[in-house]
Amino acid sequence: MHHNTRLLLLLAAMALQSCWGTFVSAAEDAASRPNIVFLFADDQNTYSVGCYGNRDVQTPNMDQLARDGMAFDNHYNTTAICMASRANVFTGMYEYKTGCNFGHGNMRPEVWAKSYPVLLRQAGYLTAFAGKFGIVVQGKGLCEDDFDAWGGGPGQTHYATAKNKSMAKYAPQYPHSTLSYGAFGQDFIREAAAADKPFCLSISFKAPHKPATPDPRFDPVYAGKQFTKPANFGREFGEHLSPQSKQGRQYPRFTEWNYDTDYDGEMRKYHQQVYGIDVALGMIRDELKAQGVADNTVVIYTSDNGYICGAHGYGSKVLPMEESSRVPLIIYDPRSPLSGKQVRCDRLTGNIDFAPTMLELAGLPIPENMDGRSLLGLLQNPDQGGHEQLAFINVFGPLATHSLTCLTRQHKYTYWWFGNDAMDPVEELFDTENDPLELVNQVDNPEYAETLQQMRRRYDQELAKWKQQAVDYNDYQRYGTLFDRHISAEDKPVSK
Repeated sequence: MHHNTRLLLLLAAMALQSCWGTFVSAAEDAASRPNIVFLFADDQNTYSVGCYGNRDVQTPNMDQLARDGMAFDNHYNTTAICMASRANVFTGMYEYKTGCNFGHGNMRPEVWAKSYPVLLRQAGYLTAFAGKFGIVVQGKGLCEDDFDAWGGGPGQTHYATAKNKSMAKYAPQYPHSTLSYGAFGQDFIREAAAADKPFCLSISFKAPHKPATPDPRFDPVYAGKQFTKPANFGREFGEHLSPQSKQGRQYPRFTEWNYDTDYDGEMRKYHQQVYGIDVALGMIRDELKAQGVADNTVVIYTSDNGYICGAHGYGSKVLPMEESSRVPLIIYDPRSPLSGKQVRCDRLTGNIDFAPTMLELAGLPIPENMDGRSLLGLLQNPDQGGHEQLAFINVFGPLATHSLTCLTRQHKYTYWWFGNDAMDPVEELFDTENDPLELVNQVDNPEYAETLQQMRRRYDQELAKWKQQAVDYNDYQRYGTLFDRHISAEDKPVSK
């Protein structure tokens, strides 16, 4: 059945319920549970947003959302690659429990059954998804039937709206996909508001994922613009980083993607794509106001991972460095007493926190299987809460780059376990509070000896969770041995 038809039938059924008075009125339901708008960029780093300190960029709607709500300064993706990160978000679990990533395998249906879209819909929320779904669920594919309105697509989707089957009707007015998702959001908000039912709208933009394809209507925004390079830009600031991190595609992409020779040209395209998302965000917020539901709608804006635009002489994402693991997070809850006070939160948060947050918003219990914590308490008191530590995982790409990292608000510890004739296992310890550009590895600094021991213990705690909780499929079990600091290299199963 076509989703628009199904939504109309659903509206009719709810009207019939209201007439008979056999259920609590839909209007009361909407008033008691807030609507949720979850907006997800693809490959957007913090350096691309004005409210995160970059004066070279124009992001008026993102900056306004931060002024209205709260910006989070220590928000990390627990895996910085599209498929795994989206699985983290849907389920509130670490990758080794979702069992889902490129090169490993698809999500099992029993895992998807406890995802936030499924649980919210079961609880009476109208749900919609548009954009890059990013995962495949065994036996269910893209899970189109688990949403009341659908504008999603397989794989990477397309920048040309006409090539996205579920979005093709928007192509005449919005030929570039970014604004088409804004239009989809507007349509769904209108339909859901008319139903007087709480709704959850999830949009996963393709932008600013490569190949860089900005919407030409925004060409004047950065025409001729020159951008300030970050202070850790270039190969000379990557010499201290592990040789393992240089074995994947991230290292050659510094030159392959022309960051070394045409930084301004590359960043014009990157920031222009982000500008398109900013406009789409404005479209959605305007529609919330027009439909009279803005005061009861929580808006969450973030990205699936960051992007290494030449920092340390690397490109792309995946690695634990700040540019790829830390991302923007802005939440506006109009009911929060801190709304409009331009408060920032520096507590440690992760992408595993979104599912628990949305479930708490809906008044639902948070399943014990979820690793994340609801962020709602931080919207009341940003100085208390968050995580004491988080794991950052990479099991994508060449085996040498696979690693486990432990994060705290101040420090980041990575054990690069891989060794061969060309390299030995190494450790990295960065004081990200005092050295956010990660210019000095403190492993051999006597002043950090106690910190190093503490971070090693924290790392071991995260690995113990992996060993206890990892799924027994899709090649996640062996990492309990590979990432173990106490097992010699010759005893590690390096081949599948």
